[in-house]
Amino acid sequence: MAKRTRGSSRPGQRRPGSGPARPSARPAARPTNGLSVDEEARAAELESRIVAQERAAETVRSRARQTAGRFPEARRAGSQGLLAARAAEEYAYVVRDVRRILIVGGSLAAVLAVLFVLIDILHVISIA
Repeated sequence: MAKRTRGSSRPGQRRPGSGPARPSARPAARPTNGLSVDEEARAAELESRIVAQERAAETVRSRARQTAGRFPEARRAGSQGLLAARAAEEYAYVVRDVRRILIVGGSLAAVLAVLFVLIDILHVISIA
């Protein structure tokens, strides 16, 4: 088995000094008096984005607090976070929809019961 020497290169490695030469030109020096006009504009843009995100987060938090005040389910879920508050609000919608379905179904059953009594028992309406 052959012994490796220090100068041999392995696959994927370069020999020292055989890489590309370093560029001799230095990058443009920054002004010593602070930020340039472009940098200030970029910083102002980033700051406005951050402020907008903070306002949006505060709006979401205030809506969650309002939701917790309206729905007791959301108040119980308040310690679990925003997702639980949204789920509690959706749950309130589902409860309201189920109540409406039950009211409509019950009224239809009542109408059928009245028609049954009128047609079959009292013979008020006769079907030929």
